[in-house]
Amino acid sequence: MRSVQDVIYNWLTIKVVCDERPDDTAALETKDHFEEVLSSEYKVSNIKITKDDSMYYVSYELGDESKKTRFPRELIEIMLNQINQEPEKYVNYTVED
Repeated sequence: MRSVQDVIYNWLTIKVVCDERPDDTAALETKDHFEEVLSSEYKVSNIKITKDDSMYYVSYELGDESKKTRFPRELIEIMLNQINQEPEKYVNYTVED
Protein backbone atom coordinates (compact mmCIF):
# COMPACT_ATOMS: atom_id res chain seq x y z
CA MET A 1 0.00 0.00 0.00
CA ARG A 2 1.30 3.45 -0.85
CA SER A 3 1.72 6.04 1.86
CA VAL A 4 0.25 9.53 1.94
CA GLN A 5 3.79 10.86 1.55
CA ASP A 6 4.21 8.84 -1.68
CA VAL A 7 0.99 10.27 -3.08
CA ILE A 8 1.96 13.82 -2.08
CA TYR A 9 5.33 13.32 -3.77
CA ASN A 10 3.67 12.14 -6.99
CA TRP A 11 1.08 14.92 -6.85
CA LEU A 12 3.72 17.61 -6.26
CA THR A 13 5.91 16.33 -9.08
CA ILE A 14 3.07 16.53 -11.59
CA LYS A 15 1.76 19.81 -10.13
CA VAL A 16 5.13 21.42 -10.87
CA VAL A 17 4.76 20.23 -14.47
CA CYS A 18 1.19 21.58 -14.67
CA ASP A 19 2.25 24.94 -13.31
CA GLU A 20 4.86 25.28 -16.07
CA ARG A 21 2.73 23.65 -18.80
CA PRO A 22 -0.89 24.69 -18.15
CA ASP A 23 -2.04 23.34 -21.54
CA ASP A 24 -0.64 19.84 -20.89
CA THR A 25 -3.84 17.82 -20.69
CA ALA A 26 -2.15 14.57 -19.63
CA ALA A 27 -0.35 16.31 -16.77
CA LEU A 28 -3.57 18.01 -15.68
CA GLU A 29 -5.49 14.73 -15.69
CA THR A 30 -2.74 13.06 -13.68
CA LYS A 31 -2.66 15.91 -11.15
CA ASP A 32 -6.44 15.72 -10.80
CA HIS A 33 -6.18 11.98 -10.19
CA PHE A 34 -3.66 12.43 -7.36
CA GLU A 35 -5.76 15.23 -5.85
CA GLU A 36 -8.76 12.90 -5.82
CA VAL A 37 -6.72 10.14 -4.14
CA LEU A 38 -5.41 12.57 -1.52
CA SER A 39 -8.90 13.87 -0.81
CA SER A 40 -10.99 10.70 -0.95
CA GLU A 41 -8.59 7.97 0.19
CA TYR A 42 -6.41 9.88 2.64
CA LYS A 43 -8.69 12.78 3.69
CA VAL A 44 -5.90 15.29 3.01
CA SER A 45 -6.93 18.95 2.80
CA ASN A 46 -5.54 22.49 2.94
CA ILE A 47 -2.31 21.69 1.12
CA LYS A 48 0.19 24.54 1.09
CA ILE A 49 3.53 24.53 -0.74
CA THR A 50 6.59 26.66 -0.21
CA LYS A 51 10.08 26.23 -1.56
CA ASP A 52 13.58 27.53 -1.19
CA ASP A 53 16.77 26.93 -3.13
CA SER A 54 16.97 23.27 -2.18
CA MET A 55 13.60 22.01 -0.90
CA TYR A 56 9.85 21.97 -1.38
CA TYR A 57 7.91 22.13 1.88
CA VAL A 58 4.37 20.82 2.00
CA SER A 59 2.01 21.42 4.89
CA TYR A 60 -1.43 19.83 4.96
CA GLU A 61 -4.18 18.55 7.18
CA LEU A 62 -4.70 14.83 7.54
CA GLY A 63 -8.06 14.50 9.18
CA ASP A 64 -7.74 16.67 12.31
CA GLU A 65 -3.94 16.72 12.35
CA SER A 66 -1.58 19.27 10.84
CA LYS A 67 1.32 17.61 9.03
CA LYS A 68 4.44 18.71 7.21
CA THR A 69 6.82 17.03 4.84
CA ARG A 70 9.60 18.13 2.54
CA PHE A 71 11.20 16.98 -0.68
CA PRO A 72 14.45 17.94 -2.43
CA ARG A 73 13.82 20.18 -5.44
CA GLU A 74 16.02 17.92 -7.52
CA LEU A 75 13.56 15.03 -6.99
CA ILE A 76 10.41 17.06 -7.52
CA GLU A 77 11.62 18.86 -10.63
CA ILE A 78 13.15 15.84 -12.37
CA MET A 79 10.10 15.24 -14.58
CA LEU A 80 9.84 18.89 -15.59
CA ASN A 81 13.56 19.00 -16.37
CA GLN A 82 13.27 15.88 -18.51
CA ILE A 83 10.34 17.39 -20.43
CA ASN A 84 12.24 20.63 -20.97
CA GLN A 85 15.33 18.77 -22.21
CA GLU A 86 13.40 16.66 -24.73
CA PRO A 87 10.15 18.50 -25.49
CA GLU A 88 9.63 16.55 -28.72
CA LYS A 89 8.94 13.45 -26.62
CA TYR A 90 6.22 15.21 -24.61
CA VAL A 91 3.92 16.70 -27.21
CA ASN A 92 0.52 17.70 -25.89
CA TYR A 93 -2.25 15.90 -27.75
CA THR A 94 -5.60 17.58 -27.46
CA VAL A 95 -8.69 15.51 -26.93
CA GLU A 96 -11.07 15.67 -29.87
CA ASP A 97 -14.81 15.70 -29.21
